[in-house]
Amino acid sequence: MHFLSPYILAAVISWIVAQGLKYVVASIKGKKFHSLNQLYLSGSMPSAHSASVVSLLVVIGFRDGVNSAVFGLALLFAAVVMYDAIMVRRSSGEQGTALVELIRELKRPSKTPIHVAKGHTPSEIIGGIIVGLVIGVVVYFATVS
Repeated sequence: MHFLSPYILAAVISWIVAQGLKYVVASIKGKKFHSLNQLYLSGSMPSAHSASVVSLLVVIGFRDGVNSAVFGLALLFAAVVMYDAIMVRRSSGEQGTALVELIRELKRPSKTPIHVAKGHTPSEIIGGIIVGLVIGVVVYFATVS
């Protein structure tokens, strides 16, 4: 008897693993283990968005078949999420960074805190895809009955 849906389990575990890996990657790059903000911020390596939608896609493919309507829907959903992360969110994040720099150059303090949400590079998306594939396969075989 399963208490949790393998579909939801795969997506949640992938998200958690990818966010944890962001901390590890940021810490290794900075050679310090203090980048706890990587546990909840968007952007960086690997893409948690990609990891979660790909793991969901993998579990759906195994359980419902790649010819099922729900697999087609999940494939489209994953493609849109990853395209958005690279194209839309990445460009808006770069524009946000440019605006913050402009505000600093003008020496005009902002009355409200500015947070720039970053998108993903193609390599960050690929990292997320790999995490999602691995977690999806593990969750499927761990929950198959």
